[in-house]
Amino acid sequence: MAEIDGLGFSRRAILAAFAATAVTAAPTFSKAAGFLRGGGDIRRVRMYSGRTGERLDMIYWIEGKYLRDSVKEINHFMRDWRTDQSYKMDLRTVDIMAAAHNLLDVNEPYMLLSGYRSPETNAMLRRRSRGVAKNSLHMKGQAADLRLGSRSVSQVARAARACKGGGVGTYSRSNFVHMDCGQVRSWGG
Repeated sequence: MAEIDGLGFSRRAILAAFAATAVTAAPTFSKAAGFLRGGGDIRRVRMYSGRTGERLDMIYWIEGKYLRDSVKEINHFMRDWRTDQSYKMDLRTVDIMAAAHNLLDVNEPYMLLSGYRSPETNAMLRRRSRGVAKNSLHMKGQAADLRLGSRSVSQVARAARACKGGGVGTYSRSNFVHMDCGQVRSWGG
């Protein structure tokens, strides 16, 4: 049987893992940390960009390994759309995003507002808003700003905080949640 991505996964293994997600219940908030430590056999991310019109729905991790081609697509999707610069995203942030999405038990993809930001884009945003950090984790590929239409900002933030994997910023006025893989902390309201 042919391998996919050179990592030893057959099409049958990926299809079986994908089928398993259809019957697997979403973990409860109390089990979120266990999910991030490897409590699942696959990880999937679903997003769209209102800026570029692109959509992403893919399994990016299976049986303990990240899928190289999927990771490349995630890096491209989460690029700085203003400069068209891609960056190697820290997959811990993607893991937090995927775990929080599972906890929310929705099929709707995240709307990605901001993933990687070039230093130029970050500086421009800082001039426009005092809420943009000078040394933003977005510039290191370690953060994402996300929105879900079917869940409130507080629901999304609660799911992200339950993962205990990094920082969670709640921006109710702007209707988005910041997730990063930095220190565990939370802010906003």
